[in-house]
Amino acid sequence: MSATIAEAENIFPYDSMAVLPWNDPVIDPLGYDPRAAYVEHFWLGILGPSSIWLLRRIAVGFDTWPDGFEIDLAETAAALGLGTNGRNSPFSRTLHRLIQFGMAQPASFGLAVRRRLPPLTTRQVSRLPQRIQDAHHVWIDQDDSASRIHIDRQRARTIARDLLTFGDPTDQVEHHLRALGVHPAVTADALRWALDHTTDEPGCYDLAGDAA
Repeated sequence: MSATIAEAENIFPYDSMAVLPWNDPVIDPLGYDPRAAYVEHFWLGILGPSSIWLLRRIAVGFDTWPDGFEIDLAETAAALGLGTNGRNSPFSRTLHRLIQFGMAQPASFGLAVRRRLPPLTTRQVSRLPQRIQDAHHVWIDQDDSASRIHIDRQRARTIARDLLTFGDPTDQVEHHLRALGVHPAVTADALRWALDHTTDEPGCYDLAGDAA
């Protein structure tokens, strides 16, 4: 039997779970395979080793079954060295961590998981050791794909914040971003950020920085 995963639910009365591809037209062409060096160097300190290993195992599964497949929960947890006894078990926390950090989301009959991971935000980078932060800055400067994602996110946030500052309601801001061709996921991120960072001075956001 399969289960639909939600953060507040306990999946462990079920024996198995469907894993489906999370197709994201913004991240997929530009993001990183879970087995890529970027993920090991930079996402590992954010997601933790059990989450990275689970994402890698799922990526291997997608290589064989690109439309999705089913995993045995106890078997997968054991392969990762994790327990499955209850909603607060290490394996359950690993699944919920993927949801928390936007690497997976509940889907019909299971969990939709990203094929490719986005670059870290500046806030996430700032939580890494200084040596790794420096390495990340060098990596992003040399990686046009990551830079494009970063800049698109920043521009959307700037527009959303300025429109809110001028008094536009959130639904009009969303409509404006969508009309500009901004992806729905980037639009949602921009609105969340702008609502927390609206100022009285539009246009002062520095694209070289990032507050989230």
